[in-house]
Amino acid sequence: MVIDDSSTIRRSAEIFLGQAGYKVVLADDGFDALAKMNDHRPALIFCDILMPRLDGYQTCALIKKSAKFHATPVVMLSSKDGLFDRARGAMVGSNAYLTKPFTKDSLLKTVREYTAAAVAP
Repeated sequence: MVIDDSSTIRRSAEIFLGQAGYKVVLADDGFDALAKMNDHRPALIFCDILMPRLDGYQTCALIKKSAKFHATPVVMLSSKDGLFDRARGAMVGSNAYLTKPFTKDSLLKTVREYTAAAVAP
């Protein structure tokens, strides 16, 4: 699952992951993502930090507090590569941090690192 309010980032991730054989679910904010999670059961979640309504930290914290999804890896996405952002992400339970704009290689490397079960049949 890719949660980002930027259609460009969502589309880039969808293309990169789709070409590699992964099924991709897109959400444009935290509320949209939480509504879609039960139906799609993502194996890995990429979550932008700066989003309207429900930011990435709040979204990650809600995912990690969920009995059903607490073990699902969450990778924070941000255009800032600051120590504070990384530390705050870790405090709410994120597993990793990826700086935007990401490359196809860095995105796929992160996916391979956190899941092997998300490959489409």
